[in-house]
Amino acid sequence: MTNDTICALATPNGIGAIGVIRVSGKEAKAITSNVFSKSLEGTVSHTSHFGTIKNEEGALVDEVLVTVFDEGKSFTGEESVEIGCHGSPYIQQQVIQLLLSSGCRMAQPGEFTQRAFLNGQMDLSQAEAVADLIAAQSRGAHNIAIKQLRGNFSNKLKELREKLIHFASLVELELDFAEEDVEFADRTELKTLVSDVLAYIKRLAQSFELGNAIKNGVPVAIVGAPNTGKSTLLNQLLEDDRAIVSNIAGTTRDVIEETLNIEGLLFRLIDTAGIRENAEEIEALGIERSKDMMRKATVVLCMADATVENEVDRVASWVEDLNAAYPEKIILPVINKVDVAEISRDWLQISAMEGTGIEALKKELVSAVQGDFDLAEETIVSNARHYDALLRTSDALQKALEGLETGITGDFVAMDIRQAMYELGQITGDISTDDLLGNIFAKFCIGK
Repeated sequence: MTNDTICALATPNGIGAIGVIRVSGKEAKAITSNVFSKSLEGTVSHTSHFGTIKNEEGALVDEVLVTVFDEGKSFTGEESVEIGCHGSPYIQQQVIQLLLSSGCRMAQPGEFTQRAFLNGQMDLSQAEAVADLIAAQSRGAHNIAIKQLRGNFSNKLKELREKLIHFASLVELELDFAEEDVEFADRTELKTLVSDVLAYIKRLAQSFELGNAIKNGVPVAIVGAPNTGKSTLLNQLLEDDRAIVSNIAGTTRDVIEETLNIEGLLFRLIDTAGIRENAEEIEALGIERSKDMMRKATVVLCMADATVENEVDRVASWVEDLNAAYPEKIILPVINKVDVAEISRDWLQISAMEGTGIEALKKELVSAVQGDFDLAEETIVSNARHYDALLRTSDALQKALEGLETGITGDFVAMDIRQAMYELGQITGDISTDDLLGNIFAKFCIGK
């Protein structure tokens, strides 16, 4: 438990109907009582109290609603108070200034959540989920964050870690009886355990690409030759005339980016300049940006114009080259203008002008991004720190498994298992350093 009492605005800055100022620490009630019209000493946890706050000259600042939380029953685990005032930035600043004058300290970014972690209210991965939950812009991102916040991820990791601890202890116990040649840990059972844990860890690591895309939005580059209907497709997907559409080749000179939510997944659609040879200077700059966006995108929609002779064959060759150059990307070939000409090929077929095939395209985007992951049932990793720790865990377990298969001595096997346990502990915060915590919570907003 820390000794000082902190305060900060817990709602966004700016004018709104109400603002909430959070106070946390062992003097939370006493300090708030100094600025509030009623004493909060002896009040029952989770009760609200209406009253006023006046400045040092006795002038009314605001009428407020104060909610109290006892130690062990608040977000931070400390005695806490939340002051609900009107959303005027001036009022909020006045109340905070009075709290500071009465003995509070201004909270650092993420300090409330950090105190919740340090006081055992949540583990480190759950604390990180708080920031992800606040930043969630889609149902998919929300679902990932809420599962992590509720402990689905960390509970499973702790369960795996406990199993590894058990076997590592038995292997190390054998070292104390090396002269008696005693075997406490069944090698076959241990090999099965390590194999199962390794498979699960690898699956979690593989989910990061999906989780990161869901968390930050999936970049989708719409590319093709001029006049293939890229801008028309963007407008059709958005159901809005976002991009200028013209029969004149080279109308789109720069990239246009908009977001679209499909089945709870956020896609960042990028309409690019048509790619062709011999473009004039300004258009050529747009084409270079198009190629750059294509390299950065997770999904590339390669559009072919069904009305242009040999266009589909040209795009097919292009798709083949892209798959070879960027095997990690999702390359989806699309034939447009099928309302005018029919092309017999197993590609997505649409009419961007008429809206034909648009729903099928949306479903294909979701299916391609999700892959074989079940978002409803599986744990999806979206945190880069967790991903790095999972890779290190996987490496350690792989070494342990290889050691078991080659009959390496127990002390080396135990070292690898201990390393895996250490990496898992880094994710949940069972093992942490001040530098690690400082780096994590510094990225939070003030008031959270």
